[in-house]
Amino acid sequence: MMKALSNFFTALVQRFLPDPFVFALILTIVLFLSGVIFTHHSPIDMVEFWGSGFWNLLAFAMQMSLVLVTGHALASSPLIKKWMVKLAGVAKTPVQGVILVVVGSGIACFINWGFGLIVGALFAKEVAKRIPGSDYRFLIACAYIGFLTWHGGLSGSVPLVAATPGNPMEKTAGLIPLTHTIFTSYNLFITLALLIVLPIMAKMMMPTGKDVIGIDPKLLTEDEVSAAIATAPVDTKKTFAVSMENSRLLSLVISVLGYSYIVYYIVQNGFKIDINTVNLLFFTTGLLLHGTPLSYMNAVSNAAKGTAGILIQFPFYAGIQGMMELSGLGGMITNAFISISNPSTFPFFAFLSSGFVNFFVPSGGGHWVVQGPFIMPAAKELGVDSGVAAMAIAYGEAWMNMAQPFWALPALAIAGLGARDIMGYCVTTLLVSGVIFAVGLSFF
Repeated sequence: MMKALSNFFTALVQRFLPDPFVFALILTIVLFLSGVIFTHHSPIDMVEFWGSGFWNLLAFAMQMSLVLVTGHALASSPLIKKWMVKLAGVAKTPVQGVILVVVGSGIACFINWGFGLIVGALFAKEVAKRIPGSDYRFLIACAYIGFLTWHGGLSGSVPLVAATPGNPMEKTAGLIPLTHTIFTSYNLFITLALLIVLPIMAKMMMPTGKDVIGIDPKLLTEDEVSAAIATAPVDTKKTFAVSMENSRLLSLVISVLGYSYIVYYIVQNGFKIDINTVNLLFFTTGLLLHGTPLSYMNAVSNAAKGTAGILIQFPFYAGIQGMMELSGLGGMITNAFISISNPSTFPFFAFLSSGFVNFFVPSGGGHWVVQGPFIMPAAKELGVDSGVAAMAIAYGEAWMNMAQPFWALPALAIAGLGARDIMGYCVTTLLVSGVIFAVGLSFF
């Protein structure tokens, strides 16, 4: 039944889901019209909201591009590739490969979402290369499925922001310590349930026989060319320029500088790892492992070609977020769910509203800005624990990522695939994982 369901959604997605860029354009039009129809704002108002928000994610787009570039460059270093090959060798059959990718990606995303998103895709690609009979599309889907654990993990945007002094909701909800969000029994249940159930579900969804599509030999050739470029012979001309380009000492000094700052940051702020820290760690370690500035720059140049989708689509999602927030549509959607809630059902309906809003605002931090002002006061009025309410917002965002191709872009860029290749499997996962989130929020 699970395989039939995944086949149905795969066929549906293949037929109707456009390229993520087109998807973003369609969502822009839908939200624009919704703002005009369902709020008191005029078309000119909606144009203003869209334009004023359009460039709000430029810094974030750069951060995400660097997640992709520095993560890819790090993974292409000889030592990391050797480790990944060895770990991929643990799996001997396609089933073992699928389980290994789901669990590995889930654990990595729990530790840090940026790290897990990139490493999961690269690891899936390595497993596909090594195990004959593996379905490449499905392995990449498994890597993205592991992303479900991120918002209950150590880098979850909502719980970390809610615990940070000066956050937008501090005056309304107060500070919410991590002991009330990440380090709770219900979050432990949800995380462990995902790590146990998702591999079992993936095994049941696996394509078999004639449905299996292996890795494109062209991708293997591209990887070999990239490796050759990254490890190209050093120019033997002993000029000053060539010496600097191939200086291991220069790479070592900069790496020591990067690690020194990371240690200083942790000492000053505690173990609060954010995307900037991850990018610096990826950059510093990648430079060190590649050995020379030229080798690292070759690896970065090869990785940068995958950032096109991020660079062009993030401004449109920023415009969508601007329309949602400034028009009041986000509040209307949230309040609609709140109006049918009581103290027992509120966490679940807050979760559903967060999932719905995620179609238009696919960002954890954006969710806190859009939904926090409505969810948190309502939770306080109903007597619902503020930590549970905050995590309901977080879980809804993570859950609906399985139907929103926005966060799949870095993994798809690494894999050389399109959203249609994986989203059918992800939508099936959406249905199963929704039960886990609902049980965790309602009974723990």
